[in-house]
Amino acid sequence: MTKNALITGITGQDGSYLAELLLEKGYKVFGLRRRTSVPIMENIEHIKNDIEFIDGDLLDLSSLINAVRISNPDEVYNLAAQSFVGTSWIQPVLTGQSTGIGVTNILEAVRIVKPEARFYQASSSEMFGKVVETPQKETTPFYPRSPYGVAKVYGHWITVNYRESFDMYACSGILFNHESPRRGVEFVTRKVTDAVARIKLGLQKELRMGNLDAKRDWGFAGDYVKAMHLMLQQETPDDYVISTGETHTVEELVDIAFGHVGLNWQDHIVIDQKFVRPAEVDLLLGDHSKAKEKLGWELEVGFKQLITMMVESDLERIQKSLR
Repeated sequence: MTKNALITGITGQDGSYLAELLLEKGYKVFGLRRRTSVPIMENIEHIKNDIEFIDGDLLDLSSLINAVRISNPDEVYNLAAQSFVGTSWIQPVLTGQSTGIGVTNILEAVRIVKPEARFYQASSSEMFGKVVETPQKETTPFYPRSPYGVAKVYGHWITVNYRESFDMYACSGILFNHESPRRGVEFVTRKVTDAVARIKLGLQKELRMGNLDAKRDWGFAGDYVKAMHLMLQQETPDDYVISTGETHTVEELVDIAFGHVGLNWQDHIVIDQKFVRPAEVDLLLGDHSKAKEKLGWELEVGFKQLITMMVESDLERIQKSLR
């Protein structure tokens, strides 16, 4: 029997990889999208004809109830959010509404219309913030260091609350940083790989960066969406850390990206205080042993392979636009 899946945030990086995965598995995929004057479809252009789109917004409960009614989902994946940490200091209220309260809205819509549907919430390693232990696992206390991280903590706990209050199958994936060629250029990995391609092609000379010593646990988004799907196939709902278990500095990221095209990063990087966060998260390192043991989840793409893949993609994209 064909399963139905509703994905919020389907045009984003994770939504596009998840939609591909579910379509390959024979799902009927519904995507929630906000009405905009110019639809942003770049990440799903190649599969958009296989997806049924429903207009709606996480801040509008009635539209979410309508979306759940239309899609009649077996599985709901809530990936939509104001997801850029830097912007959350500039737009803290919007971040709290979409990234926090928005989770309650979609949970409430599912509870009202299709309470037996299985629900996935995209939680974040930014919830750990000023970490109290390393590596971070499912039981590590949260100490968020940004309005984004605070909003994600709310979204995480309201998911737990609905699971316990209404006996809903609701899971959270505490995903550490995951990247791909489909990542937005405002995120540090893509900011670097896009700039490296432009510098290599003579379109710019320097790249302005913030803290090169910050450490992150970076994986490939295509691997991480497989974990999302696996979480909703288990007998009982639970929360899982999804990570690589390796940490790398921003400087390492820069070194690999520039080195891949034969450039020395020190010739092009300028440190700019404008890009230093008001409250930095210095070290994120996840322990994904529970996901490995209980879900059978495995990583396939390593850090260096990920960064070089992104550089190659940006080179190809920019060269194509120049032609």
